[in-house]
Amino acid sequence: MSLPHAILTALLEKPSSGLELTRRFDRSIGYFWSSTHQQIYRELGKLEQAGRIRALPAAAPARGQKKEYEVLPAGREELAAWVALPEDPRPVRDPLLLRMRAAAVVGVNGMETELRRHLALHESQLAEYREIEERDFTPPPEADADRLRHLVLRGGIDLETFWIGWLTRAIGDLEEG
Repeated sequence: MSLPHAILTALLEKPSSGLELTRRFDRSIGYFWSSTHQQIYRELGKLEQAGRIRALPAAAPARGQKKEYEVLPAGREELAAWVALPEDPRPVRDPLLLRMRAAAVVGVNGMETELRRHLALHESQLAEYREIEERDFTPPPEADADRLRHLVLRGGIDLETFWIGWLTRAIGDLEEG
């Protein structure tokens, strides 16, 4: 996934200013595709220069007024073409897994504490995802777009559930050893 495609997706869902977009990223897309506010603003400029988005005309001219952006047909076409591209899964690249491999060589001192910290973080994230699901997807959605959004959330729930189970097992294995 690339940041321009994430921005096009968010703007197609709702035209937004850069500030609104960064806030929406923090509350939704940022759960699975993070980006800094500076990266988002920089990419907005590139998308505008490429003719994929435009700033909506302001109702009244005002100094320092925030620009609100919308996606142009070229942006929608770009996003649709990207959605249709095949892409292989990426290998997991998690520093914790590498640190565990290193601990196998240099010793496990402190590893159990770090595993417990990660477990608490994943439990917290799972609780947040479940709150979102309860708030936004009860009853289960009927519209295709909402079902797809719910599937993305369910993917996050399933990943957090996996990590909680794996970390619980890993902690148990270290305690036994």
